[in-house]
Amino acid sequence: LIFAFLVLIYCEVVIYYVVIGQCSWPNMEKLEKGRFSSQEEREPLKMMLLADTHLLGPKRGHWFDKLRREWQMHRTFQTALTLHRPEVVAFLGDVFDEGQWSNNEEFKAYMKRFWDLFYVPANVKVLVAVGNHDVGFHYRMHEYFVDRFEESFNTSAMKLTVIKGNLFVTVNSMALYGDNCNFCARAKIELERIRHKLRCSEGKVTRAKSCQKGDRLGTNGRPIILMHFPLYRSSDSACSEPDAASLAEKEELFRENWEC
Repeated sequence: LIFAFLVLIYCEVVIYYVVIGQCSWPNMEKLEKGRFSSQEEREPLKMMLLADTHLLGPKRGHWFDKLRREWQMHRTFQTALTLHRPEVVAFLGDVFDEGQWSNNEEFKAYMKRFWDLFYVPANVKVLVAVGNHDVGFHYRMHEYFVDRFEESFNTSAMKLTVIKGNLFVTVNSMALYGDNCNFCARAKIELERIRHKLRCSEGKVTRAKSCQKGDRLGTNGRPIILMHFPLYRSSDSACSEPDAASLAEKEELFRENWEC
C-alpha cells in the first residue's frame, strides 16, 4: 500500500515538477549584444501562452473525463507558475468547450472553474483572447455571448494592453470576416483607435493637436497580436518545429476564412 501511495503521488504530483523543471527562460545576458538597448522603452517580459484549454461543459463532457483532464491541466499550470513565475499569462481562445451553448448559470459555473484551475497571484497579468468555442463562429456569434465573455475577462474585439513597454493587441478572430456586420464594424472602429494611438506614440500624426494625452503610450514598439485563429498563410509548409505535421499535411492548402 505504501508503494502504491508513493507511485500515485509521483505520477499525479511529482512528475509535473520533474518534466516542467527541465524548461527554462532564455538567458537574457547571453543573448546577442545590441539586441536590447538601454534606451528602448521595452523591457524583457516573462510570458506564458496557453491555447485551446476547452474546459468541458455540462452537455458533452463525461464527468470522469472532465475530472481527469482538468486535474492534469491544473497541476501542469500551477507547477509551471510555481517554477517559472511568469509575469503575464495569455489564453489564446477556446477557453471553454461549450461557451457558445451555455446559459448564464452554466457560464458562471464555467468562470468559477476557470479561475479555480488557472488561479494566478495578484501580481500576474492575465490576457484572454476569445475563440469560436467561447462565443461561436462568425455567423453564429450573438451579442449576448460576446458581451458576456468580454465583460468576464475584461477584453474586447480589439484591446491594446501595455506591459513593461511591450504592446499587446488582443483580437476577436471571428470579428475579422470583413462583411461589415456589427461585430466587424465594432472591431474596425477599435482597430482605428489603436492605430491612432500607435501613430501618436511614434510621432507620425501630422496634426499634433489630434493626439490627446491618453493617445501617447510612452512606448512605440511593434505590437504583438494575440488571437485564436492564425493570420493568413497558404499552408503549414514553413513550419519546421519538432511537433510539426507530416510533409504531406504541411503541403495541404488552407481555406481562407476557415483554417486561417
